[in-house]
Amino acid sequence: MSGAAIVLVHGAWGGAWVWQRVLAPLRAAGHRVFTVSLSGTGERAHQPQDGITLQTHIDDVLAVIDCEELQRVVLVGHSYSGMVITGVADQRRDRIAQLVYLDAVVPLPGECWSSGHTEETQAQRRAMIREHGHLPPSPPQGMGLNEADFAWVERRQRPQPGGVYDSPLQFDAQAWATLPRCFIDCNRPALLTIAASRKRVREQAGWVLHEIPTGHDGMISAAPALLDILLPLANAQAAKPEPPR
Repeated sequence: MSGAAIVLVHGAWGGAWVWQRVLAPLRAAGHRVFTVSLSGTGERAHQPQDGITLQTHIDDVLAVIDCEELQRVVLVGHSYSGMVITGVADQRRDRIAQLVYLDAVVPLPGECWSSGHTEETQAQRRAMIREHGHLPPSPPQGMGLNEADFAWVERRQRPQPGGVYDSPLQFDAQAWATLPRCFIDCNRPALLTIAASRKRVREQAGWVLHEIPTGHDGMISAAPALLDILLPLANAQAAKPEPPR
């Protein structure tokens, strides 16, 4: 049995580093795991941010899938990157075996990352983008992190490219709905900006819902519980015959 292909996509202000606590266990189980730092984020924060949009970030993930010739991918997106993995799935539907929305945005066609935010939050963030050209990181309050993890995340956060905030995503919702997908609700405390997506998941057919009693950054604060969900999904794909290339 060969391992599954797992692609992990971080949320806003993050980078590939956010997956450190799940990366080694997934690889130790025999799976091929790829962590993507999206353009202008993480160790790529030095890149010029002008022109970076949601499609840029979708293209970042598509490049990994295509260059590594990945098949039957377990594609995991955290927070903002629910937008990203939805776009990836729309463009490489035949390569995706499982979508995992980790306390992530679940968009409708034509929506932006900003669509699920209150008018007040939208106004604040657009003002920041006008002033700075990006969304500056803020202390990770309300994420359920202990003191050491709070400091670690705060040190490593980088600005989020401003061009992604109001980038609309067009995709074939009917085709997307045919893909296996699950939502992992990290709700202690629940992040307000994911509230619309939580409600949507409970109203739409076809979802498998998991709950982890932790804060929004569950891959940091509750890595063992997250692995309890991801490993069976990956193992199920690994047990299937290798697809033809």
